[in-house]
Amino acid sequence: MPELPEIEAYLHALRSRIVGETLLGVRVRSVSVLRTYDPPIDAAADRIVLDARRLGKRVVMDLDDGLHLVVHLMIAGRLKWLPQGATIPSRNGLAAFDFADGTLLLTEAGSRRRASIHLVDTGGLRLLDPGGAEIADLDVAEFAERLDRERHTLKRTLTNPQLFAGIGGAFADEILWAGRLSPTQMSTNLDREEIERLFNATRDTLSRWTEIRVSEIGDGFPTKVTAFHPDMAVHGKFGEPCRACGATVQRIVHGKRETNYCPGCQTDGKILADRALSKLLKDDRPKTTDDL
Repeated sequence: MPELPEIEAYLHALRSRIVGETLLGVRVRSVSVLRTYDPPIDAAADRIVLDARRLGKRVVMDLDDGLHLVVHLMIAGRLKWLPQGATIPSRNGLAAFDFADGTLLLTEAGSRRRASIHLVDTGGLRLLDPGGAEIADLDVAEFAERLDRERHTLKRTLTNPQLFAGIGGAFADEILWAGRLSPTQMSTNLDREEIERLFNATRDTLSRWTEIRVSEIGDGFPTKVTAFHPDMAVHGKFGEPCRACGATVQRIVHGKRETNYCPGCQTDGKILADRALSKLLKDDRPKTTDDL
């Protein structure tokens, strides 16, 4: 799923292309992508795009007369900038937003359709906001207060859109590695030094990766938007040596979700329990890096 840095890269590319331009119309191939009917999607036609911004992990196009087009890419949705009037692909194309100088195409890989488009007024836009705070807008005390609102693992808390905006599994892994904290540590069990460490790691990681994603595209448009990057420290690095301490990066798998971490940097050498591995190996499951 595209997270804060990837959405910001999209917005960086979009602003120079669509802000101040007239949206000629919206073509929809898959009706399931539309989640609102009043106002109808045709009401977006011939309106000027006043701004392109982010709402959590959503892309928002502010139109004149108080309307907002909200695109949520979910897991497999992607945006492409193509020549004006480009055909919507029959296999994975969902919709197209036509402008005089090009067409913004919304696609979604796979058979499940989760991506969505909403056309709403300002009141409707507020209802789409899950309430998560932007990390850049918080101080350490406000960050700590949000951590303390629920008792869950740090990985789950960081990715809760009602608490923090724009963070998904990939960057939660990177944040926790940078903060030298276990992904299974409870959010309510942190001391002051650990909270400050996590706060700084969250701000620095999101800021740095936003700069990386934006600099990679330059004046172009994002073409390979993925949760993995060769410069990441632990996410997608299972089985590889940690760049900081050399310990082998480990993982926890729950269903289709995977958490990557370094036992040397984050868990004092402890191998966290993995449900599938524990069931397979039982008492032979390695519990420390020495056991490995």
